[in-house]
Amino acid sequence: MSDTRTALRICPLCEATCGLTLTISGGRVTGARGDRDDVFSAGFICPKGASFGELDNDPDRLTRPLVRRDGVLSEATWDEAYAVVADRLGEVIREHGGSSVGVYFGNPNAHTIAGSLYAPLVIRGLGTRQVYSASTLDQMPKHVALGLMFGSPLAFTVPDLDRTDYLVIIGANPLVSNGSLATAPDFPGKLRALRKRGGRLVVIDPARTRTAELADRHLAPRPGTDAALLFAVVHALFEENLVATDLGGIAAHVNGLDEVRALADDFAPEAVASYCGVSADDIRTLAREIAAAPTAAVYGRIGTSTVEFGTVTSWLVDVINILTGNLDRPGGAMFPLGATAPAPRPPKPGKGFRIGRWHSRVSGYPEALSELPAAALAEEIDTAGEGQIKAMVTIAGNPVLSAPDGDRLDRALESVGFMLSIDPYLNETTRHADVILPPPPPAQSAHFDVALNNLAVRNNVRYSPPALPLDARPDEPEILSRIALILYGLPPDGDVALVDDQVIATTLTKETADPDSPVAGRAVDELTAMLIEGPGYERRLDMMLRLGPYGDAFGANPGGLTLERLKATPHGIDLGPLQPRIPEVLRTPTGRIELAPQPLIADVERLRDSVGRNDDRFILIGRRHLRSNNSWMHNLPALSGGTNRCTLQIHPDDAADLGLTDIAIIKGPGGELVAPVEVTDGIRRGVVSLPHGWGHDRDGTGQQLAASQAGVNVNQLNDGTHLDPLSGTAVLNGIPVDIAPAG
Repeated sequence: MSDTRTALRICPLCEATCGLTLTISGGRVTGARGDRDDVFSAGFICPKGASFGELDNDPDRLTRPLVRRDGVLSEATWDEAYAVVADRLGEVIREHGGSSVGVYFGNPNAHTIAGSLYAPLVIRGLGTRQVYSASTLDQMPKHVALGLMFGSPLAFTVPDLDRTDYLVIIGANPLVSNGSLATAPDFPGKLRALRKRGGRLVVIDPARTRTAELADRHLAPRPGTDAALLFAVVHALFEENLVATDLGGIAAHVNGLDEVRALADDFAPEAVASYCGVSADDIRTLAREIAAAPTAAVYGRIGTSTVEFGTVTSWLVDVINILTGNLDRPGGAMFPLGATAPAPRPPKPGKGFRIGRWHSRVSGYPEALSELPAAALAEEIDTAGEGQIKAMVTIAGNPVLSAPDGDRLDRALESVGFMLSIDPYLNETTRHADVILPPPPPAQSAHFDVALNNLAVRNNVRYSPPALPLDARPDEPEILSRIALILYGLPPDGDVALVDDQVIATTLTKETADPDSPVAGRAVDELTAMLIEGPGYERRLDMMLRLGPYGDAFGANPGGLTLERLKATPHGIDLGPLQPRIPEVLRTPTGRIELAPQPLIADVERLRDSVGRNDDRFILIGRRHLRSNNSWMHNLPALSGGTNRCTLQIHPDDAADLGLTDIAIIKGPGGELVAPVEVTDGIRRGVVSLPHGWGHDRDGTGQQLAASQAGVNVNQLNDGTHLDPLSGTAVLNGIPVDIAPAG
C-alpha cells in the first residue's frame, strides 16, 4: 500500500529494551518485528514486543480525560480536567498540606521518559513523604543491599553474560521474563551461547522453570530459604580456603571480610541442608565450582527479593561475587555505565546510604530510598489521625492488584477526598479516581531508557522519536508538567516550557559550580543556548547526554555524545562491553566496599533463628509468563491464549494426597481464593504456584478481554503485615498456605 511505511521504536514492555521495526499503515501500527540492525538486540523479539500494535490500538485505551460527576466518570475536555485537578487537589493541599497527598508509581514508569524525568517533579511539588511504588513489591531489597555495601542504591551489579564461564541464576526465570535488573535482549540466546562456548549454568529455583530446564544443574530449595543456602556457600568458601587471593584484585577496597567469615560460622552446609531442602554435598559442590571457574557470576532476582530475608539474600549474592574474585571484572558481576549517568568524578568518600530517615505513620515502617512500603498504603489512607492521606495520585500503577490485601486498599481508595490517575486504562485502581488523564499510545511517544540503560549487560544508547504524530491530546511529559505547574501555584494552561527550563537551569548551575564537572566554570546561558531545538524532554536529554560519561561536554569533547548525534544513528550506538569501575562507583563514607554493613549484620540473627523452623503447610510462590507482565497486558488478544493462564500449579503426588482434580481452595493469612488446578511435576513437593497480576473481576473497569478471563488475585492471600524489615518489601513468595479441594 502506498501509505505503508516503517518506523523504529524501542520496546517499552519489559526490561530487555529490544529494538522494533514497526509497520505503519493508515496512520496506525499494523505490525512489529525485531530490528535486525539494533546495536543491542540485533533483531530479537518476544511475543510481548510482537503485540506492540495491539497495545497501541487497544480499543479499551482511554482517549479523553475522565472526570467524576455525580459519582460517575464521564469524558471531559483537557481544560476541564485540569481545572478540576487545580480546584479539588488544590483544596486538599490548602486544607491539609501537600504532605497529605500520597503518590503511587507503577512499574511502567521505569520504561518511559515521562516516568523518569517528570514524575519526580510531582513529588517535589507536593513536598510529600507519602511516596509508594512497585519497588517495594519487587526490587527494593537490591537497592538497600547495594546502598549499604557500595554507598549508592543505584550501583547495580549485573552478570557479564557475554563473557562469563559460570553463571548461577537464583530466583529468576529469564527465558520467560527476559531478565530483570539486568537489561539483556535475548537473554535465552545469551544463556545458550554460554553453554555453547563451554560454560556452565546453574539455576536455583523451587520450580523446574524453562530456564532450569536449560541448566547444567538445577537445585530446588524450599522457598524462602535462599539466604541460608547462600550463607552456606559463603561458609564453604571460607572453610575450604576457596576465597580468591586478594579478592581478584579489589581487596584494598573491601572492609569487613573477617566479620563476614564470623557470620558464616553458623551456616555450615550440613546445618542448613534440611532447612533448605538441598543437600550439603550439593551446596559444597556449588561453592567449589564457582571458586574454580575462570570467571563466574551469581545473579539473583525477584525470587530473592520478595521473600522474608530479601535484603540479606540480595547482599549475599554480591558477597559471593566478591569472595570469589568475580566482582568488577570481565566475566563476573560488573557495573554498567549508562549514557545519562553522571560523568565519572575522581574517587572519594561519599555520604553513604541510610534507611529509616523517617517512618510510616501507622506501623512505623522505615523509609527506604525515599519510599514507604506499598503494603502500608491502605492503612495510611484508612487510619484516621494526624498525617492521614487525604488525596492520592497514581501514575501508571494498579496497586489494588499488585499490592497485598487489595480488598482493603480497594475500600481505602474509595474513601480519599480526591484521587488523580495518569493512566491509559480504567483499571481496578483507577476506577476510584476523580480525574483520569490518559497519555497517548506508545507509538505517539518518544522513548529513551533513562533508568534501564544503567542496568544493561553491554553499554549502549538508543533513542526513538515518536513513530506517529500526536492525536488530539498532549503527550505524557506535558500532562505531568501541567500537574507540576498546578502544584507550584501556576495556572495549568501556563507555558509548560517553564518546567523544563527550570530543571535545565538548576542542573547547569550545579554542574558549572562543581570543580569536577566537565563544564566547571562555564556560563549557564552559553550552555543553555547550545541545547537542541525541540520539546523540553529532548532538551533535557541532550543536556544529560552532553554531561554524561560519553558526552561532548558542551563542545569540550568533540565527537562526544549529543542528542543530535544519537538521532542521526537510529539503530543506536554501541558503547562497548562493561569495564571495571571500582573505586569510582563507591560512595560509602570510607570510600570502600562495606562487606558487612551493620544493619545486615543485625538481621542475620533473625535468619539464624529461622534455620530449623519448619512449617508443614504448603509454600506458595509466584511465577512469570512470557506473554504476561504484571497486571497490565491481559487485555491483548495476542497474549491471552495458550498457557498464559491463572492456575494453581501443584506436584502430582501432592494433588493425589489431597484429592485435587480440577478446582482448589487456597487459604492464606489475608483470605482465600478458588483457582483451577494445574498438575505438574515441574514443581517440588510441598510447593504451589499462582501467577501475579490477575484478578480482573471488579466492577467498573474498562478492560473487556481482561475481565472475561479474570483469574484470581494471588496477593489477596497476603494480609500485608509480613515485610522484609530492612527494605519494607512485601513477602510475596514463600507464604504458608492451606490447600483443599473445592467443596
